[in-house]
Amino acid sequence: MLREAVDRYFKNCGLFGTPESCFPFVEKLKSLGVDEIACIMDFGIPTDEVLASFEHLNRLKELSSEKTSEEPQDYSTPAQIFRHKVTHFQCTPSLAGMLLQDPEAEKALRTIKTMLLGGEAFPPALAEQLQIVPKVINMYGPTETTIWSTSHEVKGKDASIPIGRPIANTEIYIVDGNFQPTPIGVPGELLIGGAGVVRGYLNRPELTNERFIPNPFTAQAGARLYRTGDLARYLHDGTIEFLGRLDHQVKLRGFRIELGEIEAALRGQPQVRECVVVLKQFGPDDKRLVAYLVTEGGVKLKPIELRKALKDKLPEYMVPGAFVFLPQLPLTPNGKIDRKALPDPEGIRVATETPFAPAETSVEKTIAQIWQEVLRLQQVGLNDNFFDLGGNSLLAVQAHARICETLKLDFPVIKLFQNSTVAALAKFLGEQRTEKPAFTSVQERARRQRQTFTAGSTNTK
Repeated sequence: MLREAVDRYFKNCGLFGTPESCFPFVEKLKSLGVDEIACIMDFGIPTDEVLASFEHLNRLKELSSEKTSEEPQDYSTPAQIFRHKVTHFQCTPSLAGMLLQDPEAEKALRTIKTMLLGGEAFPPALAEQLQIVPKVINMYGPTETTIWSTSHEVKGKDASIPIGRPIANTEIYIVDGNFQPTPIGVPGELLIGGAGVVRGYLNRPELTNERFIPNPFTAQAGARLYRTGDLARYLHDGTIEFLGRLDHQVKLRGFRIELGEIEAALRGQPQVRECVVVLKQFGPDDKRLVAYLVTEGGVKLKPIELRKALKDKLPEYMVPGAFVFLPQLPLTPNGKIDRKALPDPEGIRVATETPFAPAETSVEKTIAQIWQEVLRLQQVGLNDNFFDLGGNSLLAVQAHARICETLKLDFPVIKLFQNSTVAALAKFLGEQRTEKPAFTSVQERARRQRQTFTAGSTNTK
C-alpha cells in the first residue's frame, strides 16, 4: 500500500520534499493556469510539528513569488520565431495575413526561409505580400488523404494561386459527372488516390461508401479514390487550379464547415420557418458566415439569443456573424433557393439586449466609427460588444491597427478582446493616457519598431 501511495502521489499530486525540490512541480501547475494550492496537514501529526513545517511552505511560496515577479516570457508567434531561430513555418493564409499586419511579426517572417500555407484558398494579394519570404508553398489536401496531397511553389504575381501537382505516391484525377477525365481547362470534381487515402470514417459505413470509391483508373487490387467534392481544373502547364466546392461545404479561417449543419441548428430554433447560411466575401481578407431567416409571422428574433443558442450546439467558428431577416427567401425558376440573389448584409445593425447609446467623447466616437467601417454596420453604440456585432479575431486585428493609427497609440491587441465594448475600450485607453511614463515608453518602443521596419523595407528594395 505504501508503494502504491508513493507511486500515485510523490511528484504527481503532493508537495513532498524540500522547498527547492517541490518548486518545479509548483511551476508546472502554474503553467497550467493553477494559481492556488491547498495543503492538507491533518493526518494525526502533532500540532507543533505541523506549525514548524510552515516555514518550509513559506519558503516555497517565496520561491514561486520570485519567479512570478520576473518579466513574463513572451510566447507570441514572432517571439517564438526569434527565440527558436525558426526556418520553416506552417499556417493558414488567414493567419499569415493577420501576422503581416503586425510590424513585429512581419520582421519575424522576414527571417523565415520557407512558409507552407494551406487549409483554405490562397489569395493572390497575400502571395504578393509574402514575397518577403524566400520560399512560399501552397499546400492542398483534406484530412481523408492524410492532409497534404498537392503542393505548389508560389512565385510572381499570379491572378490565381494553383494548388500545384500531386506529391509522391499520390494520384489526382479530375472527372465529370460520368467519372470521365476532363480535358485541360474544363472544371470537374477532384478525386485523390494513392498511399495517403485513409480507410474511411469510424463507424460511418454509409458515408465511407459514398466518399471512398473503387479506383477505375488502375489495375491495382483494392485501390480506392476519395471524392473531395472540390471543383478544380488542369491548367496548360499541368498544375491544378482550385475553383471552389461542388456542394455547400466551405472553408473559413482554416476550418471546414458544412453549411447544412448550421442551417439544421437554426431550423431547430423556435419560430424559425426557413433559413439559409452562406459565406459572404466582404473584402480581400474578410469572409463571414451570414444567416438569412424567415420567421413565423415575421417576428424579429434577437441575433444575440440566436447566437447564444447556436453556441450550445456548434463550435464558435460555425456561428454566423450576421443574421438577416427576410419576408421570404429568393427562389430560382425551378423552386430552389437562389443563393446568389440573397442581399448583402451591408449596413445592417445587429440587435443587442442593451438599448442603443451613442458615443459621446472623441475617443468613443473614433472607436465607434472604426468599428462601423470594419464590421460594415450603419451604427455602433457605446455598449455594443465587438464580437456580438459579428466581429472575429481577424477583424479585431484590423480594428486594433486602425485605432492605433488614428489615435496615435500603441497597445496590445489582447486588450481589445478584454475590453470589447466601445465604452470599456475608451476607458482603458483613457487610463493609458494618464500613465504618462509607461505610456511614453510604449510609444517610444513603437517608434523604434516602425523605424526598424522602414529601414528593413528599404533594404529589401
